Amino acid sequence: MAGADQQREIVIIGGGIIGCCSAYYLTRHPSYDPSRHKITLLEATEIAGGASGKAGGLLALWAYPSNIVPLSYKLHAELAKEHGGKERWGYREVNCGQLVARGRAIDEKKGLAGAKEGGSSVSLQKRDSLALGKLRAAGVPSDLDWVVPEGLIGYESMAGPGETAQVHPYLFTTSIAKLAEEKGARIILGKVTDIGRSADGVQSVTYTDKATGESRTIPATDVVISAGPWTKSVFPQAPISATRAHSVVICPTRPVSAYTLFTNISLEAGYGSSKKSRPTVVTPEIYARPDNTVYACGEGDHLVPLPETTADVQVDQSRCQDIIDAVGSISEELKGGEVTVRQACYLPNVDAPRGGPMIGHTGIKGLYMAAGHTCWGIQNAPGTGKLISEFVFEGSAKSANVAALDPRKFL
Repeated sequence: MAGADQQREIVIIGGGIIGCCSAYYLTRHPSYDPSRHKITLLEATEIAGGASGKAGGLLALWAYPSNIVPLSYKLHAELAKEHGGKERWGYREVNCGQLVARGRAIDEKKGLAGAKEGGSSVSLQKRDSLALGKLRAAGVPSDLDWVVPEGLIGYESMAGPGETAQVHPYLFTTSIAKLAEEKGARIILGKVTDIGRSADGVQSVTYTDKATGESRTIPATDVVISAGPWTKSVFPQAPISATRAHSVVICPTRPVSAYTLFTNISLEAGYGSSKKSRPTVVTPEIYARPDNTVYACGEGDHLVPLPETTADVQVDQSRCQDIIDAVGSISEELKGGEVTVRQACYLPNVDAPRGGPMIGHTGIKGLYMAAGHTCWGIQNAPGTGKLISEFVFEGSAKSANVAALDPRKFL
């Protein structure tokens, strides 16, 4: 590591939330001097083009790994307070629970089974006392009034007050990127093709400029690899694989209360686009957002290998429809809502028994790793960015004990 008082050329590879938070905290580190320290963030396609723009945005004190979660959760609150995160990227505390139910069958011509003729199906806004009694009997909080009582088996809170919050991932990531730019970080769109190094450590980064297609090389004294599932493409020995995840965004028929739901829904045979011949159980996650939309995601898959860039990700429309049908089977508001987004992204997994992420030195002078955050990238990004700023400017982590996440234990 070069001294903090020396000229530094810091290059961050990857414009997802980990890379953007790294740029942000590097520009906020006490040792940062824009007259002597140049920070460049290289992103192949667009800021927040991958999972950082398509995730659910759940923040939780009960997330993992436990050595960085408390730090990162606290930093989320501080960022929101300092930069108006409530208005700027939808930061708010939310309720969180596990909901178990038998999904109502969907008739493709008539809609949900049991709905009355003439559109006079039971409205959750005007729920009768019998229906409300069923919800209470299942342990459902009174303000979680956008799930139907039919088929409801039970509800259990997963967190206490102040333990769960949320952000809008795309707005959060792009906002943090802009805040980093305001303090001197430079963002370049270009796909990295090589990290040049000598016996003394890293020397340069070569990339293909997105606009011109030209190959360019910039000097580097420090390189932070935060390319998520694409980390292996720039550092082949990284033990990172990718899982594809589909999600949808729905505008419900009315505003719904602030809940994040982990569901377990039993579906009848012949349900959904796949028309499975046997009953099945699905576990979509449902996140109500302050902009009056609801995000829902399904199980991951490994059917399509990781493409070259985020711009090449394939969306399986049938998987999106399965999510829509599943969440609609337990909520009138979601069943009748407008689907505005159908999307897919890839999550990075560390292929090691102890899991990840990997944060810190790689064993190559000036080369740092910040990758492998699985589904908790948004949650753990501020903590990771702050730690990376400490590794780069101070040589080691100060804000949390992340010895167990040392990349040298995985490489």
